[in-house]
Amino acid sequence: MKQRPGECVAVVSGKGGTGKTSFTAGVSAALAIAGKRVLCIDCDVGLRNLDLALGLSDRTLMDFSDVAQRRCGLQDAIVEHPKIPGLYLLTAPARARGRPVQPEEMAALLRSVRKEFDFCFLDAPAGLGSGFSLATCAADRCVVVTTTDTSSLRDAQHTVMELDRFPRGKLHLVVNRVRGKLLRHMHATIDDAIDTAGLPLLGVIPEDEKLLLAQNRGVPLLLSDSTLAAMAYRNIANRILGKHIPLMRIK
Repeated sequence: MKQRPGECVAVVSGKGGTGKTSFTAGVSAALAIAGKRVLCIDCDVGLRNLDLALGLSDRTLMDFSDVAQRRCGLQDAIVEHPKIPGLYLLTAPARARGRPVQPEEMAALLRSVRKEFDFCFLDAPAGLGSGFSLATCAADRCVVVTTTDTSSLRDAQHTVMELDRFPRGKLHLVVNRVRGKLLRHMHATIDDAIDTAGLPLLGVIPEDEKLLLAQNRGVPLLLSDSTLAAMAYRNIANRILGKHIPLMRIK
């Protein structure tokens, strides 16, 4: 049994296409490879894709609503990754059915999760709807994932406004899918993204074509290639563990 309670991190974005699910899978895998017990919870009811990003497609029978509403126990619903010991998935329902999970039920679920895992990452659906509220209602901290385009940064600002209940130091920004040439062409910098969102920066992740190839093969990126994106995930995982890692320079 763990001596210290784990930490639950909600991963959110104001719009789709920011790479939020890939971030969740990559950083979770990096933490598990570093020896931590990590649970990923897909909170995107009906459009769940975290299993694909983790390489765990069609391996789950029960979902987080089954656990939250006490139709089964946590250990009955989670699935461990066959190639990354310590990495687990609790998936979302394939479709909305019955009574929606209530915030107090999610809070109770996460209390159980903290007893068993060092980290739990909740992959919220894009936008600010009910799935976003459920993923963030009982989390310990939040990571807002954005890209460098103007609309994504504006949506990140709106997302931050919805998360004002989180104290300073519990809300972070990740800039994903960064392309150096495009940044230079736009005369933009990562500092612009930080200033626009108004959050401390947890990390930057470069655009990586090998990410899609890895997902199509059903293999987590950290096991398939030594790419810049994989390095970025490891860097972010190490920062979460309290290590001082310089930001990656994207050429």
